[in-house]
Amino acid sequence: MISYEDFEKVDIRSGTIIEVADFPEARKPAYQLKIDFGNLGIKKSSAQITGLYTKEDLLNRQVIAVVNFEPKQIANFMSECLVLGIYNMDNQVVLMQPDKVVPNGARLL
Repeated sequence: MISYEDFEKVDIRSGTIIEVADFPEARKPAYQLKIDFGNLGIKKSSAQITGLYTKEDLLNRQVIAVVNFEPKQIANFMSECLVLGIYNMDNQVVLMQPDKVVPNGARLL
């Protein structure tokens, strides 16, 4: 179990994907994303979401991400946030996203 104070340390925000690129250097199929988090700026992320999403599907899509992890080197790319998703029954990632448009950078409560 964690305390509520522990949960509050995780900064989960909404953002809009503004750029999507293939990531052939990744060990598992992935995209390189640039996500606009409003006042927090633009952050990059590597996301293994190629099974259910095309680059066109992702462009301008709002997502939910953890924005306060330490940056992580993935192959030749520095990932600055973690886009959140859940594995479906076929072991493919389904993105978490708001069901209505919210401001970029809005914090999960």
